[in-house]
Amino acid sequence: MDLRLLGPLYMGWALGTNHVANIFGTAVSSFMVRYRTAVFLTAVFVLLGALYGGKAGMKTLSGLTSQTGNTAFIISVAAAMTVTLMTLLKLPVSTSEAVVGAIIGTGIINRHIQPGLLTKVFICWITTPLGAIIISILLYTILSRIIRKRNIHFITYDRLMRNLLILSGIYGAYALGANNVANVTGVFYRTGMLDIRQSLLIGGISISLGALTGNKGVIFTVGRKIIPVDAFSAFIAVLSHSIILHIYAHIGVPVSSSQAIVGAVFGIGVVKGMRTVNKKTVLKILSGWFFTPLAGMLFCLGLYSIFY
Repeated sequence: MDLRLLGPLYMGWALGTNHVANIFGTAVSSFMVRYRTAVFLTAVFVLLGALYGGKAGMKTLSGLTSQTGNTAFIISVAAAMTVTLMTLLKLPVSTSEAVVGAIIGTGIINRHIQPGLLTKVFICWITTPLGAIIISILLYTILSRIIRKRNIHFITYDRLMRNLLILSGIYGAYALGANNVANVTGVFYRTGMLDIRQSLLIGGISISLGALTGNKGVIFTVGRKIIPVDAFSAFIAVLSHSIILHIYAHIGVPVSSSQAIVGAVFGIGVVKGMRTVNKKTVLKILSGWFFTPLAGMLFCLGLYSIFY
């Protein structure tokens, strides 16, 4: 085995430890789904999503700049270091930003990058949280009215919400695998070290392993500290997040699961009233998003200077 493939394994593990919060964070923090159940379901369905829905994003990310086996290794380690740092800080981090920041670092060194594809990625980064906000507002408004009209008994309602949270979490795990597997092995697919099937399999397995060792601190940052969440709000947040990820998986652009879930939770805050939104936490998360690509690029440049 080429030891450089340890880079994507580390990257996938780091992604999984952080991003399980985006799928089940609101459900776990609202005490509707057990933590162990959440990480098990995430691990299983993120792998299926990677295998059956990750091909389009793999081709986009691998086309941003030319790669060698060594630069691919440096990119994956730099991005993983960035994700690990943000996880230790208990912040939901954009893995896409970490990877693209590292890719930009190698592009600066090699003086080669595809501006058209990079622009496409940047636009999708901006529209991801905005799209999640809009979807969240629409779903919350429509479905809450339907539920109120049905006048469901509280025991039936509780059972319904628990089942919906599990189903939306399964969908979210699948969408995460489909959209974000390219962040793990896309640069290695570009080098020819891995074919498309190997890239999807290794990326999916490494994310699954990370999910099994997920960080509870990140879960509660997402699930409790932006707005207080009830079971219905948790369901809307995860479903909105999953829809936007799945859309971009089909478009072929890996986007931020963290930006999607935070946008969805923020959209619920808009419906409930902005006074319910913890602005300090939102600003903290936004600062993490701003520094993530910068950190990825700096880690990449630093590692490049060490190895070359």
